[in-house]
Amino acid sequence: MHLDVLDLRTFYYRTRLGRAAQKAVRDQMLRLWPPTRGQSVAGFGFAVPLLRPYLRDAERVIGLMPGPQGVMQWPAGQPNVSVLCEETLWPLERESLDRLVLMHGLETSENPTSVLEEAWRVLRPSGRALFIVPNRAGLWARRDKTPFGFGRPYSLGQLEAQLKHAGFVPQRQVAALFHPPSEKRFWLKAGPLMERIGRKVSDSYAGGVLMVEVSKQIAPTPGTRIRDSVRRPLRVLDGLAVPGVKPI
Repeated sequence: MHLDVLDLRTFYYRTRLGRAAQKAVRDQMLRLWPPTRGQSVAGFGFAVPLLRPYLRDAERVIGLMPGPQGVMQWPAGQPNVSVLCEETLWPLERESLDRLVLMHGLETSENPTSVLEEAWRVLRPSGRALFIVPNRAGLWARRDKTPFGFGRPYSLGQLEAQLKHAGFVPQRQVAALFHPPSEKRFWLKAGPLMERIGRKVSDSYAGGVLMVEVSKQIAPTPGTRIRDSVRRPLRVLDGLAVPGVKPI
C-alpha cells in the first residue's frame, strides 16, 4: 500500500531525520550517477527528493507519482515537473529514459510485476535504472515512523532475483542509511560520519536501504531463429534425379 504524498512530503522536507535520510540516499546516488548534460531522467514513487541535482543539466526531469499515493507540485518555486499516473501505465514513450530511479514505488506497490514491466518499457537500451528499497535486515525497515518501515522489505538476493526475472541485469549494488532512524541530536550529528564509515566497511548490505543499479536486458529478436533453419538442408529439390545417374 502506497503512503500518502502529504506524509512523505512532511517526512523528507519538514523533519530533521527526513532531511538527513534524503541527503544520505542522494549522495550515494550521485556517486553512481553524476549529473550529465542532455539526459532524460525520471523518478517513480516518491523519488523527487533525489532528482533536484539533475534539474539544471538534464534534457528533462519527470517525477512520476502513483495514483494511490497522490501528487504534489515539484520543485518548489519552479515550473512543475511532477505528474500523477497509473502505476501500471506511465505517460512516457517506449525507450524514452536514460536514467530512472524508483523509491517508495516498488515495495509499496500491489502490482510490483507491472511496475517492473513499465520500468523496462520506458528505459532505453543504453539506460540505467536504480531501485531503492528497505533492507530487510536493517533498522529502518523495523520502524514505522519512517517511510522505509512500510511495504515489503527486501534482502539483496530477493531484490536481484525479482529484477532479473523482469529482464534487468544488476550492475552495481550499494547501501545507504547506516545511521539509526532516530531523531536524537547525537545520532543526527553523527549521521554523516556513520555514512562514510558504513560505505567503507559494508557498502552493499548493512544500510537501512539497498540500492541496485540495473541495465536493460534486450530480448532476442525473432530473426535469430534463422540460424536453426539454415542448419537443416532445404527439401525443395527432393525427388529430382542426381545428375549423371539414371533413375531406376
